[in-house]
Amino acid sequence: MNNLKASELILNDDGSIFHLHLLPHQIGEIIILVGDQSRVEMVSKYFDTVEHRVQNREFVTHTGTLNGKKISALSTGIGTDNIDIVLNELDALVNIDLEKRAIKTTHKALQLVRLGTSGALQADIDVDSFVLSEYGLGMDGLLNFYVQNDKFNQELKNEFIKQIEWPVHFNHPYIVRASADLLKKLSPNTKQGITATACGFYGPQGRVLRLPTQIDNLNERLTAFSYNGLRITNFEMETSALYGLSALLGHHAATVCAIIANRIKKEFSTNYKVAVEKMVTQVLEQLTK
Repeated sequence: MNNLKASELILNDDGSIFHLHLLPHQIGEIIILVGDQSRVEMVSKYFDTVEHRVQNREFVTHTGTLNGKKISALSTGIGTDNIDIVLNELDALVNIDLEKRAIKTTHKALQLVRLGTSGALQADIDVDSFVLSEYGLGMDGLLNFYVQNDKFNQELKNEFIKQIEWPVHFNHPYIVRASADLLKKLSPNTKQGITATACGFYGPQGRVLRLPTQIDNLNERLTAFSYNGLRITNFEMETSALYGLSALLGHHAATVCAIIANRIKKEFSTNYKVAVEKMVTQVLEQLTK
């Protein structure tokens, strides 16, 4: 196979990957992904050791050990476009020989767990509770730029298009399931369902300030969706890309979100940082015990 060209696999002067500024030895096989840069410190303060601290732009990485396991906390920023950068560059760190610019013959799978905040789309999901995303529903369009595989659930996607009456000129949706291993590890003390990933915070999540939206009553349509016992539980902005890229690249992925708002009951957490901290400690224990 030809070596990857400089314009495709971009490296910094020190040999680190372009955006994350990381070298292969600076990440663990367990990686906690958070959106907010300040949450990296919230996660890594529970590590037994922190050996690497690297930052470039919104991408902050702390890597150390916890209960004898090498683990990283990494901030992605907001949105699926940033997840595209983070996932491809993390994969390159473990599955591409950066010096030779060649894909390795042996594949390494990472455990990628996103810890985020989210808005619930079901009245019975309480503010400050936790939702584990069994499926990621992509309304963002990112994975349409990649060749998809059989891990993308076509039956569920077609049912979503039918029930929601998804406009034909919109981004084609996609649906991918989380890692079965991670679902088993992270299921205690969480509710599960389909997490809808939007490409924006306002119109794409049914919020109307001054601009009207093309889909009337989007949230109500999402709440009403039901198929084979599955329902759409919450809205956020990263999970579908995490699940889709992980499915294509051969990594294990899952998302756990603290519910800071209930969009149906119009409630917002009075102190969501407490719930986020509890979520962090719970997930770290589940991943490293």
